[in-house]
Amino acid sequence: MATQIFVNLPVKDLNKSIEFFTQLGYTFNPQFTDENATCMVISDTIYVMLLVEPFFKTFTKKEIADATQTTEAIICLSADSREEVDALVSKAVAAGGTTPNEKQDQGFMYGHGFQDLDGHLWEIMYMDPSAVNQG
Repeated sequence: MATQIFVNLPVKDLNKSIEFFTQLGYTFNPQFTDENATCMVISDTIYVMLLVEPFFKTFTKKEIADATQTTEAIICLSADSREEVDALVSKAVAAGGTTPNEKQDQGFMYGHGFQDLDGHLWEIMYMDPSAVNQG
């Protein structure tokens, strides 16, 4: 069985977060969704648990970072093309996200990102498969 990843992120308003990520094309597993949390499906092995802040706090003794002020992590996802990178970032902006950085074009690698409603940073990158195979 392939290793799966479950990224846990605190959110202020679960319904707004679900609406935002739905507009980006993601789906949610209703089996793991209630008033405190939802399981956003990125792929067969990547999931993001969006947890309302009071519920998130039950998993840690540390303070929750305010992602609008502090970068706690940058979640980077791959895309199949430059166009897919641009399309996903455009959807994020249309849904209320922002683009804190400019596009990065390094020839063989292309990326851009967005900040979601809670300030979490998401990078979307495309890497030319022929450049990877040369490595």
